[in-house]
Amino acid sequence: MSRRSFFQQVSGGIYGAALTCLLAQDFRSGPGLLAAEGPGNRPSDLKPRQPHFTPRARSVIHLFMNGGPSQMDLFDPKPILDQEHGRQYFDKIAGEVENPQSAGALMRSPFKFKQHSQCGMWVSEALPHLSKQVDDIALIRSMHTTNLTHEPAVYLIQSGKMGPGRPTLGAWVVYGLGSECQNLPAYVVLDDPRGLPVNGVENWQAGFLPPIFQGTRFRSTGSPVLNLRPDMDRPAEVARVERELLARLDRLHQRQRPGQPNLEARIASYELAARMQLAATDALDISKESAAIQEMYGVGREPTDSYGRRCLIARRLVERGVRFVQLYINGQIWDNHAALATDLRAACERTDQPIAALLRDLKERGLFASTLVVWGGEFGRLPIAQLPPDKDERKAGRDHNKNAFSSWMAGAGIKGGTTYGATDELGLAAVENRVSVPDWHATILHLLGLHHDQLFFEQNGLKEKLTGVNEAQVVRGILA
Repeated sequence: MSRRSFFQQVSGGIYGAALTCLLAQDFRSGPGLLAAEGPGNRPSDLKPRQPHFTPRARSVIHLFMNGGPSQMDLFDPKPILDQEHGRQYFDKIAGEVENPQSAGALMRSPFKFKQHSQCGMWVSEALPHLSKQVDDIALIRSMHTTNLTHEPAVYLIQSGKMGPGRPTLGAWVVYGLGSECQNLPAYVVLDDPRGLPVNGVENWQAGFLPPIFQGTRFRSTGSPVLNLRPDMDRPAEVARVERELLARLDRLHQRQRPGQPNLEARIASYELAARMQLAATDALDISKESAAIQEMYGVGREPTDSYGRRCLIARRLVERGVRFVQLYINGQIWDNHAALATDLRAACERTDQPIAALLRDLKERGLFASTLVVWGGEFGRLPIAQLPPDKDERKAGRDHNKNAFSSWMAGAGIKGGTTYGATDELGLAAVENRVSVPDWHATILHLLGLHHDQLFFEQNGLKEKLTGVNEAQVVRGILA
């Protein structure tokens, strides 16, 4: 080998070594800014961290209504739809209709509306239980999004971008704040035993964040987590020695393989599983609740039993310090393309009583002031009818609408009895105090003491954030 060739190869090796060193630093030191930077903070750590500023909320319960609830049939009455029922309107909104071949005329709501409680908030008769709690909620009527197809719209509301592979809202929250409870997961998912929602487990993924921050699924019946308990009971001292030995072996294995976030997360999950053996079983054991409480949630009877159990479990989890709890419905029961009058009522019957009970129970136990409850779907519905193939108006539903939908928040830091924003006279588009999905995300983070621009993770040279590069504003009109 000539001297010139030798130095050429050496110089190339130096570049590679430098690149490897930089990449290793990224993996080992944990890129990105946690809610509180400082020595010893690691991105795969779930220990509690200080927020950017004094928070109003300690925990979040997110009630995700898969499918897109109809705003003009639940929270946003439109008298003009009664007056103009049957008038052709499709030609004016042809570009906003996902299924134009089934589009019909303007359609009135099959439900009656009344003003409720001291605040006088308008609520549909389909929500008789929630209507009694409206003095505690802040209703946003002016939500809007950017896609009228379920999958990308769900990705957007969950992770801030219309595609897979991004950290979800719950993952960002526990990345920024860690957990106040080390014996339960920081981010718990209570999905429906009847089936997964649209986009499946991607609704609670960690994306490019360390995998320790992804949601942990708990079952609402039977064993909370499969294979959590050992096959046979061992004496306490034997079990302790086993755990200590395993921990030492894990750390030895880990030191020999630095820069492996998946390995760190796997070890952390096994250690958490050992601590969870008692804590998880206790947290999900609703038999310890009084008969009156279970009755209030609708446990033990249909159609409220499943959702009632999960709402009650959500309260028990935040009571024990779990940071973020998410509830899902199977499939998308709010996607009422047909039979709106019966199917929307059925969706309400499954969820209305348990949700109202959750709000009431949080208040009675002193948890309301520290828990943020969030309700909403990925988009809304159109004011025109969507007709079945036989064109029978009695079976009509509503198609997707990205330009207007309703959401509400309650609890920590929220000004109860507030109606914020407005849609046009038909409910077709948000026109007053419009609230985007990034605004919605920024508001939730704000209530937790996190600034949406200061919570980021360095990825491929970019400071990735939940709100992305979009301009986001905290919705201060709903804050106490």
